[in-house]
Amino acid sequence: MSIEKQNEFGSINITNEAIAMLAGGVVTECYGVVGMASQKFFKDGFAELLKGENYSKGVEVIGSDEGFELNLYLVLSYNVKISEVVLEVQKKVKYMLEKTLQINLKSVNVFVQGIKVVK
Repeated sequence: MSIEKQNEFGSINITNEAIAMLAGGVVTECYGVVGMASQKFFKDGFAELLKGENYSKGVEVIGSDEGFELNLYLVLSYNVKISEVVLEVQKKVKYMLEKTLQINLKSVNVFVQGIKVVK
């Protein structure tokens, strides 16, 4: 389900992929976040850390009539308070997406796929 907006100049279509890329960019700027993780685990249980062009693989966008639901898959830094980092990620993603795209976010779910020691 993509976003369609009309104005006097024409129409604008925003795909779920674009929403996911925007959300991924916002997430990686948050303190304590090492990067986005793939939605799928490897067979040995390790999460794949995604590069910048693949942020959308770490974000699942679900659209409905009530609004959009985002599922974010993250790898966090070692020695940070996970609950605080997750809360800040949720607040920042919700604020930025609602401000830039003028959409209603029903929920922002965060799944911590792993912890990484950063030197």
